Amino acid sequence: MEARAPRGRRWVLPTALLCLYGFFASLRPSEPFLTRYLLGPDKNLTETQVFNEIYPVWTYSYLVLLFPVFLATDYLRYKPVILLQGLSLIVTWFMLLYAQGLLAIQFLEFFYGLVTATEIAYYSYIYSIVDLNLYQKVTSYCRSATLVGYTVGSICGQVLVSVASWSLFSLNILSLTSVSVAFATAWFLPMPQKSLFFHHVLRSQEEKVDILKVLRELWRDFLQCYSSRPMLCWSVWWAFSTCGYFQVINYTQGLWEMVLPSQRFEIYNGGVEAVSTLLGAVAVFAVGYIKVSWATWGEVALALFSLLIAAAVYVMDTVRNIWLCYASYVIFRIVYMLLITIATFQIATNLSMERYALVFGINTFIALALQTLLTLIVVDSSGLGLNIFTQFMIYASYFAAISLVFLVSGIYSVMKNYRRQEEMPSRSTASSP
Repeated sequence: MEARAPRGRRWVLPTALLCLYGFFASLRPSEPFLTRYLLGPDKNLTETQVFNEIYPVWTYSYLVLLFPVFLATDYLRYKPVILLQGLSLIVTWFMLLYAQGLLAIQFLEFFYGLVTATEIAYYSYIYSIVDLNLYQKVTSYCRSATLVGYTVGSICGQVLVSVASWSLFSLNILSLTSVSVAFATAWFLPMPQKSLFFHHVLRSQEEKVDILKVLRELWRDFLQCYSSRPMLCWSVWWAFSTCGYFQVINYTQGLWEMVLPSQRFEIYNGGVEAVSTLLGAVAVFAVGYIKVSWATWGEVALALFSLLIAAAVYVMDTVRNIWLCYASYVIFRIVYMLLITIATFQIATNLSMERYALVFGINTFIALALQTLLTLIVVDSSGLGLNIFTQFMIYASYFAAISLVFLVSGIYSVMKNYRRQEEMPSRSTASSP
């Protein structure tokens, strides 16, 4: 028994190392003040350059990189892609400190797109190390690590700016230090011997992976997964809402900057990010205790909460008061985090880990494709290049449209289920002698 104990605990070290990596990679005190930094004297960029020419590059890069990174992550067995993410974080913050000019900052956004595209390696690495019965536990540890890191970073950034009067340049140095620690930590992660798709079964060194066979299996799984109406419903909401969520998150700092210019007033972006993250975590935790028949009421719930999201975005856009903007943003993030957790649970309930990873990747890709289209039309200077207030009015209308579609679909589903229940007793009576 004593000889087996260490083997039973083999998951502890890689999980601890991965959580340390996630914590330091997310501890970036300067991030809540990115827009202020780019518009300030350090970079001296214009609002049009930041909102319409720089930020859209992240969306385009993320979309282009997501699918090849998704395949490369599994083929290379995670660790090399985690190291690539750590290196990309270092390059991003080094350029944020020293790069000058529009083209250089656009190139920086490309590397940040690589950072977000490679996040899949962080969240899937641990599944190749631990047993199936530990998936839920280690997933909660890894997600909590990034959540705590982001919260601590936001609080530190706010305190250092408001109390200690640190410059934003100094905050970026602190962020660079933190992501460098994360990169160093990643080198100590054990190299997995298997992965979800290409190395599902341990192979001999002489046996090669049949990439075409894996792709055919992925296509077959794709068709089977999305043939289920509940799966399709939750996935559609996931993709469309995540698209809107990304847009609001990306340009919220720009909206706040227009409502209350940071060069003339004290801002509390870091504190707001910390509060919204913590309250969102509480909402996510509470999901496990909500007893609702999601099969019956899921679409109606999605409709009502999407309407609440639309109202929050509308208030952010039309009420030009920074505190109401902050409060609406907190509500927006809490509701989205609550719903995306429910959607994740509903999708993952009846799927294997391999198919869940596939559905997650496809839903994210569709969200990014929609976001790219929305960015190209609404934000990009080569499209309409609308101002920030008009953009947020469109985003509020976008969520309202999602709410309307799911409300109609949900009412139809509820009525259909009700009629089916009414018909069952009559059928039983008719069939009895």
